[in-house]
Amino acid sequence: MHARLPLLQPYPFERLRALFAGVTPAALTPLRLSIGEPQFPTPTVLTDALTAHVGGLAVYPLTAGQRGLRETLAAWFCRRYSLPALDPDTQVLPVNGSREALFAFAQTVVDQTQPAPLVVSPNPFYQIYEGAAILAGADIAFLNQTAATGFALELASLSEAEWRRTQLLYVCSPGNPTGRVLDLDAWRELFEYADRYGFVIASDECYSEIYPDEARPPLGGLEAAHRLGRSDFRNLVVCTSLSKRSNAPGLRSGAVAGDAALLKAFLLYRTYHGSAMSETVQHASDAAWRDEAHVVLNRQQYRAAFEAVLPVLAPVMRVYQPDAGFYVWAEVPGGDDAAFARDLFAATHVTVLPGQFLAREAHGTQPGRGFVRMALVAGLDECREAAQRIAGFCRTQA
Repeated sequence: MHARLPLLQPYPFERLRALFAGVTPAALTPLRLSIGEPQFPTPTVLTDALTAHVGGLAVYPLTAGQRGLRETLAAWFCRRYSLPALDPDTQVLPVNGSREALFAFAQTVVDQTQPAPLVVSPNPFYQIYEGAAILAGADIAFLNQTAATGFALELASLSEAEWRRTQLLYVCSPGNPTGRVLDLDAWRELFEYADRYGFVIASDECYSEIYPDEARPPLGGLEAAHRLGRSDFRNLVVCTSLSKRSNAPGLRSGAVAGDAALLKAFLLYRTYHGSAMSETVQHASDAAWRDEAHVVLNRQQYRAAFEAVLPVLAPVMRVYQPDAGFYVWAEVPGGDDAAFARDLFAATHVTVLPGQFLAREAHGTQPGRGFVRMALVAGLDECREAAQRIAGFCRTQA
């Protein structure tokens, strides 16, 4: 048995089930805002390509994927982030969703022959970062993101000794759960730290295509690197996904791009890990990355959800308008997020995720405590109804 498996903490949704154990919710239609699983239909451009290429299931796929898909991915990254070029043979790879890539990347880059390797994560965070670090044999340190600093990464909270041990830094932009997008100054500082201490940055950008202003798409890591004169993308890999962009979480399809040397090692690891994407899924992915019409429609639907929900919630709880993404990060009345989520579920049959389940105690505080995360992934009517139930519940707590 892997000696570090017992160090893994229960997943947030496992903790949520335990929190709700024995609770009988109100006899109302259940409304689930706890998980970031898009509820809109998967676009036909994707499903048609999937069924048209079902014969690909009869073929062993290459781990590197078809060159045609890599060319499509390279073109998408260049188009989306105003890059002059990406080499489809060395700088992009298809992956089985960003989750698989984020986990496997730590196994690739963490060097256990070095004393006490350290992986750094934002806090709150996507729990895969922590699990990846632990199972790669590294310790983990956290950079708190709090309302007091506008949810910026608190880089100065780590000591010089900790930064010298750091081999990998995860960032998430747009952030889960805060919706914070790293600006060019934040990226400049991250790259300065990476150069000074020699670590690698893995940028989780799975929410990059959900944003409120069509004229202002969020800045990404590759774009920031290029604008700062780092067009070789040294020590940087970004991960993205079709799960949120194209309403296809079950397709398990994403992409990574960046530093060619890192991707060469990553491909070697994944070849042994058994992570090849079926050719059927590759064809469907190719069609999805080529089409932007369904993504624009998605953004319109999320925009309508925020416009309907935030005015209802704002009078009863402090809510933070995200830069991008589909989460509402909100402070709860009374400050006990777990009790709030449990009692809300009992009274209204609405499920939200306690913020403390997404964060760890670090630097004398637990940055998720007192918050809940709401995923506006359902239809407009369901989101509006959930907001009204939450607002009504909050008024009973006053």
